[in-house]
Amino acid sequence: MRAVIQRVNSACVEINEKKESEINKGLLVLLGICDEDNESDIKYLVEKIMHLRIFEDEDEKMNLSLLDISGELLVVSQFTLYGDCRKGRRPNFMKAAKPNISEKLYDDFLKLASSYDIKVDSGKFGADMKVDLRNDGPVTILIDSKKNF
Repeated sequence: MRAVIQRVNSACVEINEKKESEINKGLLVLLGICDEDNESDIKYLVEKIMHLRIFEDEDEKMNLSLLDISGELLVVSQFTLYGDCRKGRRPNFMKAAKPNISEKLYDDFLKLASSYDIKVDSGKFGADMKVDLRNDGPVTILIDSKKNF
């Protein structure tokens, strides 16, 4: 499971020109799910994201987590995070989980994230979405549950 995590002042998802979800200060997570992922990947990633210290404290040091600031979380599924571009010019998505598997894991990810005492919103799995964000910093972090990077 892979995540692109962006610290944002705000973010929203539109589907068919209608706002589907929206957050204020917090994290936008673009979530990719591969064919090898399971519940342990979800637990690892949710725990890491919730406690990742990338918000500034009173001394302007990145020392606070999403939970520390009572921030908000917006999670958007993105199978293209498993695009392999090492050969040729067209990405290969063979490692991305099939929709019936990844949708369940995506829903389980949202369910676990929602068990924390913060606002959690999401895009719509499989939809053509427009994602707007106001990146704060900018701060962008990549995390892979298999620790490949």
